[in-house]
Amino acid sequence: MTKKFTYILCTFTAALLAVTLWSCRISYKLNGAALDYNVYKTIQVENFPIRAALVYPPLQQMFENQLLDYITKNTRLQTVDSKSDLVMEGEITGYSLSPQAVTENALASKTRLTITVRVKYTDNKQDKNDLDQTFSAYRDFDSSEMLNDVQDQLCQEICQELVLQIFNATLGNW
Repeated sequence: MTKKFTYILCTFTAALLAVTLWSCRISYKLNGAALDYNVYKTIQVENFPIRAALVYPPLQQMFENQLLDYITKNTRLQTVDSKSDLVMEGEITGYSLSPQAVTENALASKTRLTITVRVKYTDNKQDKNDLDQTFSAYRDFDSSEMLNDVQDQLCQEICQELVLQIFNATLGNW
């Protein structure tokens, strides 16, 4: 009788555990912006001029295009040129190279390209959401490579990271 009771108890416990685990699901959704689209309908994205000591001319257009593309793909906001619910403006304040990973003969084996962007985000509906912050991202590359050979690819990657940081801090409301 005890073997049969133990078997029934184990079967019942296993079935109960299976049903419990199956019915309990943790779910969350990361689908872009955390905006109330009943309140926010438009955004104005201004130019981001380069104010850095070193200037890579294609950087401004590259950054602005990626920022606008990301906002367009991840929100339902309409981009406008004036009078908007949200405004994003700023400047590229840093574009610098620095040696990294020094070898035994005191030469750098890696070089770091760092880009810094200052963003002023204005929420014309709720002032508490306003933001004025600096964002920075970098990529390392072998010092044996010429900057001209890797610059476009590095800037694309860095801009993608900066756009994600900026989006999460402003529209993503993380």
